[in-house]
Amino acid sequence: MDIRYLKGIGEKRAQMLAKLNIHTAEDLLSFYPRDYVDYSAPYPVAQAPHEVKCVVRATVYEVGAPTRVRSGKKLTRVAAGDDTGSLALSYFNNPYISSKLNSGETYLFFGKVGGNFLHREMVNPVVLTQKQAQQTPLVAVYPQTEGVNSAFLSKCVQNALEHLEMDEPLPHSLLTKYRLCEKQEAIVKIHFPKQRADIQAARRRLIYEELLTLQLGLLMMRSRGKTLTSARMKPVALTPLWDSLPFAPTRAQQRAAAEIMEDLQKPQPMNRLLQGDVGSGKTLVAAAAIYCAVQNGYQAALMAPTEILAVQHAGSLERMLAPFGICVVLLTGSMKQSAKKLALKAIAEHRAGLVVGTHAVLSEKVQFANLGLVITDEQHRFGVRQRTLLAGKAKHPHTLVMSATPIPRTLGLLMFGDLDISILDELPPGRIPIKTYAVTGKKRADLFGFLSRQLDAGRQAYIVCPLIEESESELLAAQTYCKEIARPLLPGRRVGLMHGRLKAAEKAAVMEQFQKGELDVLVSTTVIEVGVDVPNANCIVIENAERYGLSALHQLRGRVGRGGGEAYCILVSDHVSESVKKRLSFLCHTTDGFEIAKFDLETRGPGDFFGSRQHGLPSLRIADLMADSRILYAAQQDALAICADDPTLSKTVHKGLAHLVEQLFSGETVLN
Repeated sequence: MDIRYLKGIGEKRAQMLAKLNIHTAEDLLSFYPRDYVDYSAPYPVAQAPHEVKCVVRATVYEVGAPTRVRSGKKLTRVAAGDDTGSLALSYFNNPYISSKLNSGETYLFFGKVGGNFLHREMVNPVVLTQKQAQQTPLVAVYPQTEGVNSAFLSKCVQNALEHLEMDEPLPHSLLTKYRLCEKQEAIVKIHFPKQRADIQAARRRLIYEELLTLQLGLLMMRSRGKTLTSARMKPVALTPLWDSLPFAPTRAQQRAAAEIMEDLQKPQPMNRLLQGDVGSGKTLVAAAAIYCAVQNGYQAALMAPTEILAVQHAGSLERMLAPFGICVVLLTGSMKQSAKKLALKAIAEHRAGLVVGTHAVLSEKVQFANLGLVITDEQHRFGVRQRTLLAGKAKHPHTLVMSATPIPRTLGLLMFGDLDISILDELPPGRIPIKTYAVTGKKRADLFGFLSRQLDAGRQAYIVCPLIEESESELLAAQTYCKEIARPLLPGRRVGLMHGRLKAAEKAAVMEQFQKGELDVLVSTTVIEVGVDVPNANCIVIENAERYGLSALHQLRGRVGRGGGEAYCILVSDHVSESVKKRLSFLCHTTDGFEIAKFDLETRGPGDFFGSRQHGLPSLRIADLMADSRILYAAQQDALAICADDPTLSKTVHKGLAHLVEQLFSGETVLN
């Protein structure tokens, strides 16, 4: 059902819900809460934790008349409290609060308790009567957008449940095997739980369903890849390529290249993930694969997520491959039409042995003469569908995807069910480990003194902030930081600013300035491109370092130390908890990405190991590939058994699963 036709929504609210990727009633029911407010155990006023969102029970003593404050807002003050202390409530621009609160009655208030221990206060808390709290002790909290709050979403979900009846997609045998509740029951419990056990039961059921669907889709894509390739290659000796380099390839690079060479000679198309730590030399392994393809008379294409990376790859690969007469052509969206026309002609006429580009490579205008190898860099930035589109430029070409995020091998095999895996687990000789230090904000003046000395020596630096604007959490934001801290503390320096709200062309322009040495310092959010190579940058400062997973910090650290000489990473955090100190200290003493990933998983659990992306896989709504690895393993075993019995999910018992696979891999040709 189109979301517009659900009671209480209409055209305007449907547009707001579309920002949350909710277009149908089914989307709405699959838009799961991110948390719950528990009204079953409220705090007395004096015991409520300070500056933490919580539920407080208090009796209203007096509701004041609305007054207009200097900002123009209307303020209603409410005096409340209990036997343990008093609580001052402030409501801004809420004309209905006076009618909702009655003097002498007790309510439950949810919000952040401020003030001090003698004078406690809350601003705009959510209020429930005691009867409401008894009826709904656990209230769902949803991700929100402008004009769409949790209360509205909850009401919409309630309306949708009244109109929709769900078919059970899982075979009865699986429900029995794992003692899972049925789909309709799980949906009701996840949105409107009566107790914590309801949430656990619903999550377990929905996570299993989602991971089973993911594994089925990946297995079906993998089996589809067992068709014959049109680019079966003959063995090619890589000795000339290795001998042409000013350095010797590592054993890991040679091993990965050998695995790829073996794949390229098979009748089935290669489908391999090349996974390597920061600076492990994935580009050289890709060059070996390209060299083999071109020597066999085929073309190769490499797709990078940004123009900056595409230009960088084109330059480095041309230096490696040009001595062998291999023509490298660059193709990006911002190229002038005349240059683009020449590039397209060279590709179509097979004068281009390698095409390096962005999404522009997927354009219908790009016609390859004889494409045999497809490579995608920074694999997590591309969905399965984009990989498939590029591979569709030829008849079952070989595919190599690259990722710089270290993932424990066993988990990688589960995650990337449609890919074989090669791992680069050693760094090229000569790479000096980056010196990493953790400091508090009190040392910021000393830190900027150190940066100034590095800049005086002709080097450059990155400063990374986690947010773009000030928020109630008071974290330093990039814009404010740049204006109020970086520029005043680095007078006379050329300080640039980069964040996610800049247009692609603006980002590229700022990065180009930094690469050319026209900026001394780049203040940025985490949009600093993975893999961007600015050899002269030898310092990176990461503010609010506790906000990131260690693997994410390790990725950011890899932006420096790429040009030889000493390089430095300074982690700034004012959090003094033992867990934060332990994590940051571990990073200061470890440069092995796989060890860092392992530590991150063990200590941070389902935190931000992957950031907000699922590494090229379809978007998951509730499952966490790290936290739910045990369920993921069970789902993979069940998916293998199902596919062995019914490869195309055509049996009646698997009809619901087939529908789920098509939904999750929307836009993919999975079932055929």
